[in-house]
Amino acid sequence: MFRRKLQALDYPNPNNFTTDDESKFRLFVVWLEDQKIRHYKIEERAKLRMTEAPEWDSAFNEYLQDLGFPIKSHDRNAVTEWLLGYAVRLVYGDNVAKYKEASYNLETKEKPQIQSANPLDNMDFDSPDFKAGVMSLATMLNIPPHIDHRIVLKAISLLITERLSKQGLQAKDKTVDPGITMDSIDLGFEAPDYISTEAAKILRLLHIKELRELQSQINQAIVAVQAITANPKTDQRLGKVGR
Repeated sequence: MFRRKLQALDYPNPNNFTTDDESKFRLFVVWLEDQKIRHYKIEERAKLRMTEAPEWDSAFNEYLQDLGFPIKSHDRNAVTEWLLGYAVRLVYGDNVAKYKEASYNLETKEKPQIQSANPLDNMDFDSPDFKAGVMSLATMLNIPPHIDHRIVLKAISLLITERLSKQGLQAKDKTVDPGITMDSIDLGFEAPDYISTEAAKILRLLHIKELRELQSQINQAIVAVQAITANPKTDQRLGKVGR
């Protein structure tokens, strides 16, 4: 019942300890005070050390009161459990850094080392070689440069997904997109200069693209809901139609 805490406190022969043996219990109290709790000065422990004396119980009750024992019942198991917990807290408080380090080392040792098979996990995305590779790929795909190579990489990913993926190539084979020119786009208002006009046209095209994607998602949601609600079953017991 108390073996783990006794072992944690380095109590001698913890497997043979029992609260039913009066002699062992008294020796346990003396050892705990001498080695771990140390609430009394050495000379004040004399009464507790007199384990054969008739007044030992009185000295022990006084000792519990001095420690602040909160339980009214003096059940031996409850007393022993409280004394062990009290001693463990004191020992831990004196060696917080030591036990934290030991706990960390144990967790690190027991933690499984997972070897990732994904080569991307070992890449340095901010290395000069990686940045140069991104810019080289962007040049091949005619993607404009940007100061942040991660944004360029995202643009490359979008282009490959939409144009060079399996789905993108299949869609391209089915319908030949002639494309549009910037001159054919009606902006709807006048910008102060050519650069502002071109930028506004690009933003408008991006906005239209996002709206089309949103509409596609809405259509997919409608189809999914219709599939769930289609062909409802009739529950004749309820006298109503529904699932």
